[in-house]
Amino acid sequence: MKDKIKHEHDLGYKEILSHKKTFLEFLRSFVKKDWVKLIDEENLILIDKEFILKDFKQEEADIVYKVNIDGKDIIFYVLLELQSKVDYRMPIRLLMYMTEIWREELTNTEDKVKKRKDYRLPVIVPIVLYNGKNKWTAARNFKEILNGYELFEENIIDFRYMLFDVNRMKEEELLEIANLVSSIFLLDQDVAIEEILKRLKLIGRILGKKGSKEQIQIFNRWMMNVFKKRFDERIGEHVYQALEKTNHMEVEEMISNLGRKIEEEFKHREEKGIQKGKMETAKNLLLMGIDIPTIIKATGLSNDDIEKIKSEMN
Repeated sequence: MKDKIKHEHDLGYKEILSHKKTFLEFLRSFVKKDWVKLIDEENLILIDKEFILKDFKQEEADIVYKVNIDGKDIIFYVLLELQSKVDYRMPIRLLMYMTEIWREELTNTEDKVKKRKDYRLPVIVPIVLYNGKNKWTAARNFKEILNGYELFEENIIDFRYMLFDVNRMKEEELLEIANLVSSIFLLDQDVAIEEILKRLKLIGRILGKKGSKEQIQIFNRWMMNVFKKRFDERIGEHVYQALEKTNHMEVEEMISNLGRKIEEEFKHREEKGIQKGKMETAKNLLLMGIDIPTIIKATGLSNDDIEKIKSEMN
């Protein structure tokens, strides 16, 4: 099960945010800081290395970017937290990952450069993207997990990570942002199927107008590898087949078709459930010795249906 989760996770948010243009859109849309405007997409470099500890390999993934702003190297460390439960060790884990990144930097830097008075390690900006059902309640500042930090505030290590809690984001704000990442956040939230269908129609229009061809392909893959798992096995397979057949369509047409297929499946299930209930009622009435014409009136089943139930009972 854990391997399945990790695989799904890697094909989901990791692929999406490993696309430079989309990652920059994510920062510009969700980080309200002046420094975001200074990032140039051409200077943004994806670091092809994971820093996840062995103990957490099956529960999370990470993405590392480096960018040069005004001659200074900056590293963005994004931890993709898949667990539904909040991990209160998050500040400790982040510190370990950040330390590993700095160790890597030092290892790859010449000794004569490291010994210079003006040598500086790159700033690391820690980011946690969390899509669990439970509200995130872990400490945001590292110092808060240290015993007695109040006594030594100026003399202890501290940092504050940025948190993006997908299920707590407001629908109206995500719709206003209207890009690939906000669309995926909308679909990834823990909402009823009716709400997902409503959002699918809106997202089809958003991506049809704003998404690049490459982003739409990424979105399609996300839908095929992650979104289908929101349903049980039968309907998940139904969604997968629908997406495979419509993958060549324009995004708006594809999403409209997908929504229709899901609605049809749920309508079929509802009708099947009603029929099953009628048959159970008929069976109980037969056991009570009620005559067939009365059972037909009570359930709306045909004579053949009731005869079949009777035969199966015998």
